[in-house]
Amino acid sequence: MSKRVVATKPEHLFDRAVEWDGLVSFASRRARTAQLGIVSGRRRMGKTYLLRALVERCGGFYFGATTATGAESLRQFGAAVAEFTGAEVPISFGNWDHAMAYLFGLAARDRADAPMLVVIDEFPYLVKAVPELPSLVQREVDRYQTESSGIRMLLCGSAMSVMGGLLASNAPLRGRAQLELVVRPFGYRDAAEFWDVAADPALAVRLYAVLGGTPAYRRQFLADDVPATLDDFDPWMCRTVLSPLSPLFREARYLLAEEAEIRDTALYHSVLAAVAQGNNTRGGIAGYIGRKSVDISHPLTVLEDCHLLAREQDVFRAGKSVYRITEPLITFYEAVMRPAWARLESGQAQQVWARSKERFAAQVAGPHFEAMCREFMLGDGIEMLGPDAEFGDVGCGVVTDPVARKQVQIDVAVTHSGDGGRKAAVSLIGEAKWGVTMGVNHLDRLDRARELLAGSGWDVSNCRLACFSGAGFSDALRQRADKDPNVLLVGLAELYGRQ
Repeated sequence: MSKRVVATKPEHLFDRAVEWDGLVSFASRRARTAQLGIVSGRRRMGKTYLLRALVERCGGFYFGATTATGAESLRQFGAAVAEFTGAEVPISFGNWDHAMAYLFGLAARDRADAPMLVVIDEFPYLVKAVPELPSLVQREVDRYQTESSGIRMLLCGSAMSVMGGLLASNAPLRGRAQLELVVRPFGYRDAAEFWDVAADPALAVRLYAVLGGTPAYRRQFLADDVPATLDDFDPWMCRTVLSPLSPLFREARYLLAEEAEIRDTALYHSVLAAVAQGNNTRGGIAGYIGRKSVDISHPLTVLEDCHLLAREQDVFRAGKSVYRITEPLITFYEAVMRPAWARLESGQAQQVWARSKERFAAQVAGPHFEAMCREFMLGDGIEMLGPDAEFGDVGCGVVTDPVARKQVQIDVAVTHSGDGGRKAAVSLIGEAKWGVTMGVNHLDRLDRARELLAGSGWDVSNCRLACFSGAGFSDALRQRADKDPNVLLVGLAELYGRQ
């Protein structure tokens, strides 16, 4: 057993500074009572990599569960405890009740005055085989609130529906955790640095639109096969994501199949395909798959619980919302790969990709670029609104034009709720175009939307108009922006902080 907590983040651990500091703080906490933490996140985010590094630095007990029966898992657990304690003979537990009591007792007996880190990874595997396990953990945590214990237990898992339920409603562990950490994908800037493509924003956007910020894809799946230049992107796509010889080829299917709550995968793939093709409202999804809206409530809820689908509120229309796929590889699979699956399996990656460029731009890169622009406004983009700009809600929405009988889609909006007699305000509305050189017509549409918002009661006195483009801006639009400080032009250089 290691005795000393070393807080320095290992050099091989890319980014994750906030997560690392939070875990080290938890592991070294000097409280004399049992402490519980929950670590979750979608698969391939590097949770195990992070926790193993933590155990190496801080010392402690690590157990990685596998898909097994409760009895087999108990034997594996006993072997791991024996190795940790240095026992000369294997430790055999009669049941999980005894196992948890022994582990907590070990921390109370040997480490009552010093933290003892305990990590149980892939906890959902154990819960599936031993449903009473959360209750057993709860009993021990409660017991060592009145007795001294140095245990710092981290329960980790990727099945988001299971991990989210550990602390929900009347679950046994509700109110017992002192740490709840979700390990998320890298943001688009961090992902570009991770893939060593930050110097080429056009390549970085394309790569991020396909693989997102999932760290495992680079080293574990592709063995550091990274597109060298933008010209190499197409060949790279054909030899990796679209190749039946690549581990990434079936990854999108596995991501769905691995979720415990998903049984009818055909229905869930249809729901995701509907969203990937632009049918992102409840009614649109139901119409696409030929069901009534009420019939898709359950699959939508399950996909949200699994963090594969997110519902985003319309910032201008109360009660209206749209759905967005959170995993880029699933969007790419549903839009590009699934319709041509038989051809891809037969090795026709080049032919399929050549015929999919427009679909990729419209259904994958375009929506993903819009999400990146909103992420930008949540970060450095706020500086574009001035040094005194207030933080606001960032989202998207629709502005209805009753005169023209049409709707204006706002891809990026920064809004502020009204309070203290102050009207709700809009400080920015923007349009994002991935493959289109934006012109004055795009700005005029935003100007009209601003007028409509003013007419419906919003305060737009400080509202700027923003054009986000991956292909550039016309000379006429640049001239307008030069003359009007309330017009903002944001290209790839600005998005990646390279201006």
